[in-house]
This record gives sequence, structure tokens and C-alpha cells, in this order.
Amino acid sequence: MLIDPFGRPITYLRISVTDRCNMRCVYCMPPEGIETRSHDEIMRYEEILQVVQTAAQHGITEVRLTGGEPLARAGIVSLVRMIAETPGIRDLSLTTNGLLLEKFAAELAEAGLKRVNISLDTLDPDKFSRITRGASLERVWSGLQAAESAGLTPIKLNTVAMKGVNEDELIDIARLSQRHPWRVRFIELMPVNNQTPWGEGFPSPQSAYLPIHDIRRILAPLDLQPVEEKSGSGPAREYRIPGAPGTVGFISPLGEHFCERCNRLRLTADGALRPCLLSDIEIPLLKALRAGEDIYPFLERAVLMKPEGHELVKNHRPMTRCMIQIGG
Repeated sequence: MLIDPFGRPITYLRISVTDRCNMRCVYCMPPEGIETRSHDEIMRYEEILQVVQTAAQHGITEVRLTGGEPLARAGIVSLVRMIAETPGIRDLSLTTNGLLLEKFAAELAEAGLKRVNISLDTLDPDKFSRITRGASLERVWSGLQAAESAGLTPIKLNTVAMKGVNEDELIDIARLSQRHPWRVRFIELMPVNNQTPWGEGFPSPQSAYLPIHDIRRILAPLDLQPVEEKSGSGPAREYRIPGAPGTVGFISPLGEHFCERCNRLRLTADGALRPCLLSDIEIPLLKALRAGEDIYPFLERAVLMKPEGHELVKNHRPMTRCMIQIGG
């Protein structure tokens, strides 16, 4: 079992399988894009599997695949199958923008994927196209329906709440939980690469920050009722509109951070272990993997370097990597 210096068992590994994406969301990627890694610079599937197998031998039971856009990487279904067959891995999920989900949902479910998180920041097709710099909301809805039909449930919707962008839609988005058994989660905008302007028609990244207490205030007319938390339920604090089949959650890395119950490590597409999403601490792993070294000491080191909590509020310092390079 991997246990950090503050007594937290580490049971969850988030793996970014690519730094490439078929969207260019304003808060995730600069307008000009990023310089992506070459194929030789990112982890091969067999290397990812080796990390998962080693981690599973030491108490990791849950894996989530992220990106970039994980479905944009060729052969992703085969990786899902290999991880799902790894002894000790009890839960395998994936975060996606949904554009390719209609194509892959049935195959992913058959390969052993349990569920998906889908990014959805607006219900307005034109606004969606502007936020994503050109993507189709209709394709995402088709992906949502395909995921539900394939049994990739419970579906979680991730909505980044932004002042001057989508604050007027938060109630409508929350009401999706009344029509579907979905878990709608509102996420505070994180200060990741927040010095880059988003472009014409958008507020500055700094002024778009909408504190969690303002998000709650906007949703107050819905009379949200607390849902009893389950152990290992993740960072969202969940509520329910009375009578709704789904839930509404809040993820607040700044206002109400979840560090005290963090149980996760992250692995970037270029093979760096990150003990904390909101810290620049990284332990390079790729060279050791390709040299045939035992990687357990690297996992152990990452866990021992895990901070008690992030210091974004205290430091007000933007992180050095874009979210797409970290794996959100």
C-alpha cells in the first residue's frame, strides 16, 4: 500500500495518454496551440501498462485515462482492455470531450471501461463553438447518448463555471440532473496558464474566475439537498435537486479544496509522475522505464513528495504547464 506522509492511502492513478486534442478550449489551450511531443517522447501503451501493473501491486485500484483527448490517440481501446484485465484494478474510467464518443462508446464498454466524464461548459451551440474554438455541440450530445446506451454510467458532466461566459446557464445545466441520472459537477476555473488572453469576446482569464460561493448562490433557487458522501467518492461535494435522478456537485480547488482526502497520483503523457495536480513537482519516469529499471521506487518517491495541500491561494502563482499538458 502506498501511503503519503500525511497518512492518506494512494489508490487512484490518473494517466494522460496524449497531449493532443481535437478541441482548443479557451481555458485549456492557448489560441496558437501548444508544441506537442513527438511520438518517441510520449509513453507507449506497453509502458503505461507497466506502470499500471506495478502500481496495482502496491494498492492502486482505480485508473482514469485523460488527455489531451484520450480518444484521439490511435489504439485507445486496446489500452483500455489491457488495463481492465490487470489484476487489482477494480475501476477504470475515462475523461473525454465527447466528440469521438459516439464512435467508440460500445467498443470501450466491451473492452472493460466502466464510465466516462464528459466536458460540457454550455448548452448553446454557438457559445460551445466559441469556447472550444470550432467544435460541434451536436456531436457531443450524440456521444453522451452513445455512452448511456453502452452502459458507461454513471455519466459525469464537468462544467467549468466562468464569469462572463456561462454563469447565465448554470441553472439550466444543473437541471440536466432532473431529466437524466447524470452527475453534473461545477468546477472552479483553475489558475493554469492564466496569463494568456482567451481572445475576442471573452473576459480575461483572471476576471472569469467565479468563486464557488457565487456558483452556489446562482444555484440557490434549485433548493439543493446534500447527498451523503461515500468513501472515496472523489473531490465533488454532491447535492440533489429534490426528486431528481441525478446529482449536482461542486469541485472547488481554491475555495473549498479537497486536499485532505486526496488519494491520487498523476502520470503525464511524457512520463512524469505528478504528486499533485496544482503543484509543479514532477518525477520523470520515462527514461527509467526505457532503461528497464524497477519503477516502484519512483512511485514511492512521488507519494512521499505529495504535499499536504496545494498553495495556489497563498502563492497566486500560475502553473508552468497548460492543463492539456498535465492531464486534467
